[in-house]
Amino acid sequence: MTDEAFMRRALELAQRAQAEGEVPVGAVVVLEGKTLGEGWNRPIAACDPSAHAEIQAMRAASSALSNYRLTGATLYVTLEPCDMCIGAMFHARIARVVFGATDPKKLVLKNRVALEGGVLAGECGALLSRFFASRR
Repeated sequence: MTDEAFMRRALELAQRAQAEGEVPVGAVVVLEGKTLGEGWNRPIAACDPSAHAEIQAMRAASSALSNYRLTGATLYVTLEPCDMCIGAMFHARIARVVFGATDPKKLVLKNRVALEGGVLAGECGALLSRFFASRR
């Protein structure tokens, strides 16, 4: 199948999101020509701000592989991914992303989050250091 064929499937999933009253975005994760996972926007229905189409598709693909790493996979999505989804793709080791429409509001942050670091930094860092040292 071609990029266009996988994007057409993502468009079908986007229409499903729209029918459910969600922002119409659909996504498909493909590895070696095989669809591993599909998703559509569901943050409203799932009461989950992370339930974007890309996240849903990666969760399904990870479940299919019994592995959170999707090394070498391609993710097709109808809308340019947000920063959260890009971060998840990075951690999943997605190799390639093919998107349809660009998101003109992508860089406009409507909400601001105050970040405060350093609280119990030594203890938090030590816990992580011990964990990774035990893995080596």
